[in-house]
Amino acid sequence: MKFVDEATVRVQAGNGGAGCVSFRREKNIPWGGPDGGDGGDGGSIWLVARQGVNTLADFRVNRRYRAGHGEPGSGANCSGRSGEDLEVPVPCGTRVHAEETGELLGDLTRDGERLRVAAGGHGGKGNTRFKSSVNRAPRRSTPGTPGEGRVLKLELTLLADVGLLGKPNAGKSTLIRAVSAARPKVADYPFTTLHPNLGVVYVGELRSFVMADIPGLIEGAAEGAGLGTRFLKHLERTRLLLHLVDLAPPPGTTEPAADALEIVGELQRFSPELAGKERWLVLNKVDLLADGEVAAREREVIGALGWDGPVYRISAADGTGTTRLVGDVMRRLEELAAVATVAPGDG
Repeated sequence: MKFVDEATVRVQAGNGGAGCVSFRREKNIPWGGPDGGDGGDGGSIWLVARQGVNTLADFRVNRRYRAGHGEPGSGANCSGRSGEDLEVPVPCGTRVHAEETGELLGDLTRDGERLRVAAGGHGGKGNTRFKSSVNRAPRRSTPGTPGEGRVLKLELTLLADVGLLGKPNAGKSTLIRAVSAARPKVADYPFTTLHPNLGVVYVGELRSFVMADIPGLIEGAAEGAGLGTRFLKHLERTRLLLHLVDLAPPPGTTEPAADALEIVGELQRFSPELAGKERWLVLNKVDLLADGEVAAREREVIGALGWDGPVYRISAADGTGTTRLVGDVMRRLEELAAVATVAPGDG
């Protein structure tokens, strides 16, 4: 199935049914009085997060959603049937915006979480409601109110613990293949990754985390160049970023230090919050260089970035250093989770 992470849909809730004007007419009750019932309420539209839904592709086909109308009231004080609500499944991680204003209406992150995006209209009142001591035979009713209609922009951001970022061919897809069961395309040319991939990394019994691989970034990505700009948002929910740097780029391409600086610049332009996330430096393809050359290029990258954070040397292709990397990542995620569970004021 094609990965789709943005969609625009139109939703229309049901209208309320009209109230009824009716009078009770029975042989032995000459003064029966009004007995018109109320109209039923219109159905509402709800978005419901479902774990089994992984993409917004269905919304490229079905762009309009309409809930049922309420039925009008009838005599004998019978209210009309309410219209049925419509529940629309969306992936966990879907943000919902009003297209007209850009307002964030909700963020559905947990399985089963619901968001009402269009409220059904209220049913009208029957003439029984208008009976009084001075008006015993009212011939008045009210129509139902229209249901709410709006245009929504749906935006899916993947729910992952760790995000991979780097230039095309930095080895992100190879790494996620090496440490998880995910099988993204890997080849010796740029932009083999055209959409985000998720992989579950198992570290031990009851110890695992989710890793996200997004398409490689190029210069100008924050302004819309290349593929990465569409998918940078998928890193916003992650707790830890792994910045992969290719230590052995092909001849005629930029040096590792320049590549690393370029990625940091794109992050800062795209989102200061994303650039401020905890980030580890992962130097890939060490198997292609002698030890002395690896150390020299590492010093160049660290110096260019002014780096003082964690640094890992790996080869995603043959697995060198990956066990230590994922073990340390798991421990760090557990530390972050432990901190998050401590309420403010706890000692």
